[in-house]
Amino acid sequence: MDPAPRRATIADVARAAGVAPSTASVVFSGKAQVSEATRARVLAAAASLGYAGPDPRAASLRTGRSGIVAVVLDGPLRTVFLDPVTIPMMDGITDGLSELGAAVLLLREDAAEEAANLANAPVDAVVLIGCSGRTRASLEIVRGRGIPVVVIEGDAGDGIPQITLDNKDAARDVARHVHGLGHRDVAVLTLPLDSSRDRGAVTEDRLARATVDVTLDRLAGVREVFPEAPAVSAAHSSIDEGLIAGRALLADDETRPTAVLAQSDLLAAGVIRAAEERGLRVPQDLSVTGFDGVTVDGLGRHILTTSVQPATQKGRAAGEQVTRMLRGESPESLHLTCRFRAGTTTATPAAR
Repeated sequence: MDPAPRRATIADVARAAGVAPSTASVVFSGKAQVSEATRARVLAAAASLGYAGPDPRAASLRTGRSGIVAVVLDGPLRTVFLDPVTIPMMDGITDGLSELGAAVLLLREDAAEEAANLANAPVDAVVLIGCSGRTRASLEIVRGRGIPVVVIEGDAGDGIPQITLDNKDAARDVARHVHGLGHRDVAVLTLPLDSSRDRGAVTEDRLARATVDVTLDRLAGVREVFPEAPAVSAAHSSIDEGLIAGRALLADDETRPTAVLAQSDLLAAGVIRAAEERGLRVPQDLSVTGFDGVTVDGLGRHILTTSVQPATQKGRAAGEQVTRMLRGESPESLHLTCRFRAGTTTATPAAR
């Protein structure tokens, strides 16, 4: 019986590319910068030799798998799991992975060292919650290792299945409801525009540099109904962030809007608190809308007017596509829809 062919090594790749082994290793680790020409030469040599990168799953000789699926979350874990959308979505992911019996490894997309870990982690597949520019840089190496990737509400490039939500249409539905009540002077409170998470006015320059698809799509939906609506961005989705933005938006009684359209229910709850601080009644003096359809503590008698998203279904769909790919089946991109819910936080604007 002929011996099994020898697996190409990083030294073989370096020799074929005409670079030092350490340089070839850096290309696959993602932990340091190399020139694009060198990077391309190393990856081309690796492809010709059939070298898919370091194999951290080698210890699992029987199955060739680690039994781990990485989930790359947007933002610090201490704040991510305060978001009531994340918990049902993670429940859905683990449910969708249940047939595999896989463990879940949580990584942060905004931490440089963890973005590098994404290229080396001993995982069988990766689920991305959104897809930043930083994460895309590591994805090329992850895909080179032959590891399946699914992205939830983001674009990770050709060939990667997406679980998308009708964010633009859903936000437009909320805006149409507010417009139908007679509001014309509205403001928008958005989620972060990019990984810098800066608060402040959403200018054309900031929009041109924005990278968060969810934020852009929801804003585009509102501006189909209110083209001139001013917008401000929050640092993340929380009641505190909504309170900060709400105080600023409502500071001047002469210029304050008659309605605030927030891109999450938590932000909307913060705006309602800011209104109550100023003695404004919701919805008589100010209409407020959200997005997500989650349970928010502290709203009291209010039922938020919002768009209800299928968070659990969204996560489950991602987990199911990972399962399909690890079985050797072709994945599918899926598009899910939200449901408008009229609550008690919107009404006809009061005369001024």
